[in-house]
Amino acid sequence: MNYSFYALISRIKNINRWALMRNSSTENVQEHSHMTAVIAHALCVISRDVYGNDVDPNLAAAEALFHDATEIFTGDLPTPVKYYGDEITSAYRRIEDAACDSLLGSLPESLRPAYEELLKGRTPERVHLLVKAADKLSAYIKCLEELRCGNGEFRAAAAQTKEKLEKMDLPEVRYFMEKFIGAFELTLDELSF
Repeated sequence: MNYSFYALISRIKNINRWALMRNSSTENVQEHSHMTAVIAHALCVISRDVYGNDVDPNLAAAEALFHDATEIFTGDLPTPVKYYGDEITSAYRRIEDAACDSLLGSLPESLRPAYEELLKGRTPERVHLLVKAADKLSAYIKCLEELRCGNGEFRAAAAQTKEKLEKMDLPEVRYFMEKFIGAFELTLDELSF
């Protein structure tokens, strides 16, 4: 039998993000997932090496790679729609759960437990929280990149996403913002190697 899990995952590159906004550079879900994994890994390294927490950066990177995998079935629903009201949010979560079950069903049974933990965000609480923060940081970075290109369409999204990051009140996020986020506003020539 041919299982379709990895073939489905490979199609995530066909789903564009920020569909309701004019983009100077399109971003697909695969690109976003990669950047989220890089940032989640970084946040866990910061958590472990700067703040002394017992977290696994590799597990965070793996969860982040799959954090939007259900969008293979659902598409990338814009945030204002997804969170418009409790009824819509609840319905969307049920759709995501069904999509997750479909994805897990596309694997041999012996592999499902390893992916269920990642797809359903059942990693240790701190790791899962840092993956969520990485997801928001990745979105914030996209906004900064668009603003750097003169695309004012992303001004409100940048402010709202920054506010959400600040409300998370995570020392790892503050550290990342203080030490790294400014570089995303620079041109290639301005970056120091």
